Amino acid sequence: MRPVRAAFGSRWMLAAAVLAGCGRGPVEGLIKIDGSSTVFPITALAAERFMADTSDIRIAVGISGTGGGMAKFGRGEIDISNASRPIKEKEVDKVRAAGLDFIELPIAYDGLVVAVNPEATWVDCLTVDELKRMWEPGSKVNSWKDVRADFPDRPLRLYGAGTDSGTYDYFTAAIVGEEGTSRADFTASEDDNVLVTGVAGDPGALAFFGLAYYEESADKVKAVRIDGGKGGGCVAPTFESVETGQYQPLARPEFVYVRKDRATDPAVGAFVRYYLAHARTIVRDAQYVPLSDETYGLVRARFDAQTTGSLFHGSTVGVKIADLLRGMPADTTRSAR
Repeated sequence: MRPVRAAFGSRWMLAAAVLAGCGRGPVEGLIKIDGSSTVFPITALAAERFMADTSDIRIAVGISGTGGGMAKFGRGEIDISNASRPIKEKEVDKVRAAGLDFIELPIAYDGLVVAVNPEATWVDCLTVDELKRMWEPGSKVNSWKDVRADFPDRPLRLYGAGTDSGTYDYFTAAIVGEEGTSRADFTASEDDNVLVTGVAGDPGALAFFGLAYYEESADKVKAVRIDGGKGGGCVAPTFESVETGQYQPLARPEFVYVRKDRATDPAVGAFVRYYLAHARTIVRDAQYVPLSDETYGLVRARFDAQTTGSLFHGSTVGVKIADLLRGMPADTTRSAR
């Protein structure tokens, strides 16, 4: 299969689509979407397939990061925001201060991969505590020997997602224990290719980025297994380990947020319902981990009922989405606001 990121290499993707099988004439409109680069391939693929029915609906999908998309969403500039973390309370406040509201729709799972250079033969598994000591504010870990005594005395150089990214927020919540908090002396980029290139060119480097992108780059870097400290031992990042919940704490949900005032627009409603009806196939084809059929049914019911607000409080780690959608308490390992 052709990598989705290659298929949607441009910053903006414009699509045209038809409201099929509705018993009415063509629906016209422009749908504006922006936000997470992680969720972009999924939403872009949904838009591409929606356009195959040909119509006068146009869909513009941009990439400005989760934080950037939420800022536009809060100003009423876009209809849908892609997000690789739950909406933050301060973002909720801005949306509602503008007289708007939102419908939160989980659409997939993704795993965050910790990757090293293939020449780093000394490391195969790292514990969450070791990763925390590498990444926490004020860290004194500057060489691999500082991580573990039997590692070589080789400089450690860190790469990670930009600080406006939902990927950064989730990683810091899961590993450091506080969202948006880490040491500052790492190479940050919103472009996963920069992270992969940095690790591929430096045997002492370590980076984190999404599982889907790792699958495209597995010939250049090596994934490290993670010991989440819950008795499960070292677990490799795979689609199966993310789907079964074994890969913790670096498995996370992905979202789209729909403006409530736009959800009743025929064009927006048609696209969102198409997206959710075909989500399992779209998510798999975009090389992400789909939710269960039952969970997608609960998500569709949430949209049909126009249920507003968030089920989450910051980058909740280890959450079971179906439980939250049913109104059950979250079974979490750690959360951050």
